[in-house]
Amino acid sequence: MRLDRLLVYLRLARTRSKACALIEDGHMRINGNHVQRPSTETAEGDVLTFMLGKDVRIVEILSLPSRRGPPAMACSHYRELDRSGETAIAHVNSSEFTEDHVP
Repeated sequence: MRLDRLLVYLRLARTRSKACALIEDGHMRINGNHVQRPSTETAEGDVLTFMLGKDVRIVEILSLPSRRGPPAMACSHYRELDRSGETAIAHVNSSEFTEDHVP
C-alpha cells in the first residue's frame, strides 16, 4: 500500500495532500530509511518514524487497512512503540540515570 494512503487510512494525516507534504519534507522514515516519495510501498511489520506536531511518533504496522474507518478501527492496525517506555526502542534503565549522575 502507498505510504501516503496508509497515513490517511490510519488517521495519522487528515488528507493525502497533507500526508504527501509530510513525506516530501523528509520527516518520514520506514525501517530507519529516509523516504521522500509518497508512492513508497509499505507492508505489515514496517516501522514508521515521523514528526507529528512537536512529537516524534514511532509506530509498527500490524496490518494494512482496506479503507479509512473510525478511529478505533484505525488504531487496531498499528501499535505505538515509544509510549511509556514499554518497548525496547524507548526503554531506559532508570538506575543508569540519577539526579547527581552525569553520563
